[in-house]
Amino acid sequence: MTTTAAELNAKVEAAHTAFEKGRAADPRTRGGWLEAVADGLETDAEALVEIAGEETHLGEARLRGELKRTVFQLRLFAAEIRAGEHFDATIDHADAEWGMGPRPDLRRLNVPIGVVGVFGASNFPFAFSVIGGDSASALAAGCAVVHKAHDGHPKLALRTAETVAAALDAAGAPSGLFSLVTGRAAAEALVDHPLVKAIGFTGSTAGGRALFDRANARPEPIPFYGELGGINAVFVTEKAWAARRDEILGGYAGSFTMGMGQFCTKPGLLFVPGGQTDRVREVLGEALADFVPARLLSSRLHEGFSEAVRTLQSGDGVDVLVEGDFAATPAPTLLHTTAAAVRRDPSVLRQEMFGPASVLVEYGDESELPALAELLEGQLTTTLQAEPDDDVAELAARLTDISGRVLWNGWPTGVTVSYAQHHGGPYPATTSATTSVGTAAIRRFLRPVAYQSFSEGRLPEPLRDANPWNVPQRIDGTWRLPAAGPAVQGEGQR
Repeated sequence: MTTTAAELNAKVEAAHTAFEKGRAADPRTRGGWLEAVADGLETDAEALVEIAGEETHLGEARLRGELKRTVFQLRLFAAEIRAGEHFDATIDHADAEWGMGPRPDLRRLNVPIGVVGVFGASNFPFAFSVIGGDSASALAAGCAVVHKAHDGHPKLALRTAETVAAALDAAGAPSGLFSLVTGRAAAEALVDHPLVKAIGFTGSTAGGRALFDRANARPEPIPFYGELGGINAVFVTEKAWAARRDEILGGYAGSFTMGMGQFCTKPGLLFVPGGQTDRVREVLGEALADFVPARLLSSRLHEGFSEAVRTLQSGDGVDVLVEGDFAATPAPTLLHTTAAAVRRDPSVLRQEMFGPASVLVEYGDESELPALAELLEGQLTTTLQAEPDDDVAELAARLTDISGRVLWNGWPTGVTVSYAQHHGGPYPATTSATTSVGTAAIRRFLRPVAYQSFSEGRLPEPLRDANPWNVPQRIDGTWRLPAAGPAVQGEGQR
């Protein structure tokens, strides 16, 4: 069923009303709403996993792990907002002797922005979909959410939304705080609606850019937090190659084929020293020998994958190192090129292949790597495979400039939910400088407001001298943390 324009408008208006009713809820109450959703997902887990398996072709173990991650994320966010750090409560008392002249009483905190439209992803039906990171962080911030269901798993989206809405209702949250819409017309209307104050998106570069442009073309432009994917280049130094070549190739093979290569953090490029092509082909062939192919998430993604691989394969200086196929359950493809070829045509480094395929680039001398990194666009991740005594300062600095996360001797597939996580990167990886994973994601859906010369009783609770919500406050330049803060934070570590 497709949401009509009238239905979309009614749901957004209901979400705005729910936001107005719930925006002043104290952190413990709001945390309880998130905990209730986590409990609801656990209670409905069997049905949710069964539906997800039918619609996405993903295995049961993968789906159960992803649902576990989603539940953990909700509880971690509940603990985070109970701790109150997201308010960034800052108090400057009036000071007649302030260095630049008398200072009035000023107090600032972060407030929720309103209704958030969220677009889910196809490749993570739980973690980046209906109640994934964008929805969870928006609810944690105090916003209402209208979620646009992905057409790759419509039944799962509906069942998950019903579970979320029922849990929120049972927990006493305002009716309409979370709702679901479907269809392209509803998607466009969601971005256009004047009561929608931000968009969270995970998906393709083309789709995300179209919606990003639409959000900015509104009479009142709104923030568009789009995670559009990336190539996730890996650079191997000469010393690391000499010491760990086969180990590195084995890790690479496992990483770029994980989940049938349908992770936004899949390593799409591997830069290695040249001159060992035959041995590389042999090692990778052995590493991929036990690979068990599976269907991709949808026929549309399968078509896109096939087209992307064929496009790259036809490029100047590109050949096939390990030949795969485009069967219903495609075998992995590994393409090969050289540093000289990509300097002639950098587009080879910018084509995402959403599926089990990657490109190995041979370089002649390690001194080439910083300049090769200069050819890359913005990345969610980049990786250094290096030895302890390698001097990679110049390369690491360049990777920092273009990446949201830089790894040392690891593989980028796998994005933990934690306090220090950053899942984002310069365009086209994302359309913002924020993260869509981890507790910092909550702050995307907040904005700062300063109150000047308000009386104590008229101030929001986090800004009162009495601090009734017991949140961290920065008072006249000095942070004062509530004694119970660490214990409250620990509630999320279940």
